[in-house]
Amino acid sequence: MPSDHWQDRFTASRPGFPYGAADAPDRSLYTCNTSGACEIHVWDRAADVHRQVTRRAAGTSLGALSADGRRVWWFDDTDGDEVGRWMTQPFEAGPGEGGGEGSGEGSGEGTGRGTPVRGVPEGFPAGLALGAELTLIAVATDEGTGLWSLPSGGSEDGTATLLRAFEDDVDLLAVSADERLAVLARDTGLEVISTADGKTVTVLADPAGGALDAFGFSPVPGDRRLVVRRETPEGVLLGVQDLDRGTRTPVPLPPGEPAAEWYPDGKALLVTVHHQGRSTLHRHDLVTGQSTALPVPAGTIDAAGVRADGRVEYVWSSSALPPVVRVLDADGSDRVLFRPPGSVPPGGPELEDAWVPTPAGPLHLLTARAAGAPRGTVFLLHGGPHAADSDRYSAYRAVWTDAGVTVVHVNYRGSTGYGTAWRDANHGRPGFPELEDLNTAYEWAVGAGLAVPGRCLVAGSSWGGFLTLLALGLQPHRWAAGIAESPIADHAAAYEQRPEFLQAFDRELFGGSPEELPEVYTASSPLTYVDRVRAPVLVLHGHNDPRCPPGQIDRYLERLRERGVRHERYGYDAGHGTLVGAELIRQAAVQMRFVDGVLD
Repeated sequence: MPSDHWQDRFTASRPGFPYGAADAPDRSLYTCNTSGACEIHVWDRAADVHRQVTRRAAGTSLGALSADGRRVWWFDDTDGDEVGRWMTQPFEAGPGEGGGEGSGEGSGEGTGRGTPVRGVPEGFPAGLALGAELTLIAVATDEGTGLWSLPSGGSEDGTATLLRAFEDDVDLLAVSADERLAVLARDTGLEVISTADGKTVTVLADPAGGALDAFGFSPVPGDRRLVVRRETPEGVLLGVQDLDRGTRTPVPLPPGEPAAEWYPDGKALLVTVHHQGRSTLHRHDLVTGQSTALPVPAGTIDAAGVRADGRVEYVWSSSALPPVVRVLDADGSDRVLFRPPGSVPPGGPELEDAWVPTPAGPLHLLTARAAGAPRGTVFLLHGGPHAADSDRYSAYRAVWTDAGVTVVHVNYRGSTGYGTAWRDANHGRPGFPELEDLNTAYEWAVGAGLAVPGRCLVAGSSWGGFLTLLALGLQPHRWAAGIAESPIADHAAAYEQRPEFLQAFDRELFGGSPEELPEVYTASSPLTYVDRVRAPVLVLHGHNDPRCPPGQIDRYLERLRERGVRHERYGYDAGHGTLVGAELIRQAAVQMRFVDGVLD
């Protein structure tokens, strides 16, 4: 087991980005875990007062402020199943206050009580835009995606009206500053619609077939420029689309995965670039066309934005230092803006970079050495797959190193921040490029003296959990044990149980549906290789997980039981992971006890 104070890293406060109200800059909203679970908090900047405004048994992660800052919006699902409805309550209300008739439906005991938006059915949240005059709400159900509108001041009966219905998966991305246009992400590209009647104004598509994304309209009323991200074989490109002129002006940036926010005057962009496990911040002047790197410390930036006075705020952490909200003043000085109340956790282990050559290109590994005499090595596989492990603070990583286990993070093909060719290399055969890279990482770690054969473990969550189970079946001689949280064991069964927007993701990744490509889904399923597994297996999952439904794990574990392979199953009352600190600690303890039984 790790040291006596390892729990402090899980319980210490972690602030999210303080998003300000569009027309009330002294009011901000952010998530934080000071109560023991991730909940919605507000910040009255003028009075410098922070308050928690929701309290639910499973925690709350989605929230927003109305444009005038008078109302808090938050999404109310059932125990993390991601199906629910948007609730509202006054900015001044605390947890359990500000509700109306029927408030808090579906939350169960311990809910933050708000007033549900009438006329909008329960479903998966697909976007929310809160303007001064108009509110748009997108919700995905089994029938498709609906887009509802509601006057921000409230309709006569307080009921939202359906603006447009879509049979496919649609995401509401942004609304123009004058609230006349909205941009939606669809399979065919970006669709710009009128908020008055829902009709299509224009469709933006990449002639080469690359995917498009949008980060928002100019904040200047009447300015119909839109920040668009385009994916090409050469990389991810950022540009400013002028809807009136029909032109797109490129934004030159360093390589990586960019995300952009507008400066309040519409004359510049704040761009965060995630590249090779770290983040950089840039100001791009749209008048001169010049980009300037901003002086921020090395690490990972989770979110960033610009205040009305030009100050840049961002949430930052590194492997050694926990997350804080920082501010970059106009004079270039950088400082911590605020830390929520609560203890400051112990520092984390430093990460070291390793680049290992492969036929597909260099494989990036991030390693953290065990504290004291090493007992073994764990190869950690991130979820996604379109994500990446990075130089950020991780209580989970520290648990491993404190327990005497060296950590190797593997940013396998499928990871972001290494170019589109690397990210998309697993399309059509999910799992196999990733395991080739895992095998390369294993051989490198053994050769570098960071790992000893017979004392190596593989672990991961979500897509990383799927890869863990696949590795145990396809590389049984490599692994002393595997830990899979929220995994997929049977892709075809999982597809049938997942919501449509995730089925659409599967069709893109696999090249079609299980009915169209049964052999591809079978080949990529850990269930196909379960009879080759010989190492002990620990599976953790949320009972209400809509993304990796726990039911599709049953046949896999049943087959392990029939063969007499040692395995454990730990279920908990949440969805795709948990927002509750005490539950995170319980899961870490379960994993470390399991590891003790393997390595001791």
